[in-house]
Amino acid sequence: MSNDEVFLTKEGLAKLEDELKELKTVKRKELAARLKLAISYGDLKENSEYHSAKDDQSFMETRIMILEKMLTKARIVDEKSMDMTAVSVGCVVILNDLEYSEKIEYRVVGPAEADVLDNKISYESPLGKELIGKKIGDIINVNAPMGIIKYELLEIRAF
Repeated sequence: MSNDEVFLTKEGLAKLEDELKELKTVKRKELAARLKLAISYGDLKENSEYHSAKDDQSFMETRIMILEKMLTKARIVDEKSMDMTAVSVGCVVILNDLEYSEKIEYRVVGPAEADVLDNKISYESPLGKELIGKKIGDIINVNAPMGIIKYELLEIRAF
């Protein structure tokens, strides 16, 4: 996987495009209004409203640049072209935690879409790195702060 490419699902692409649109339209206008109001308070040197708005503006513009760069380098993962015999970006995997005999389901995604609370793990995460290329029945060993965690790969399917 190339460092330049940003792997996204169609869902992930839409989410990033929506965020970018929101930032460029609604959020920019809101910040402009905040700045205008803060400037009206006078003395910009000690104007905390102004400095807060400028900080937020800087953060937002940085986020816009990051999103634009990601979207220009986006590579959409298409489930129709996925090989379900081995784990790849976009697959859903079901693992068996060998220590606790618990089944866990994850979707392997690019870093831009990773959300552990939604069971979406990045292919760059320790578990994601170990999963890529594995086949059903393989044992996956993941180095964690508390030691090695062992999983058995039970199922691979499209998202």
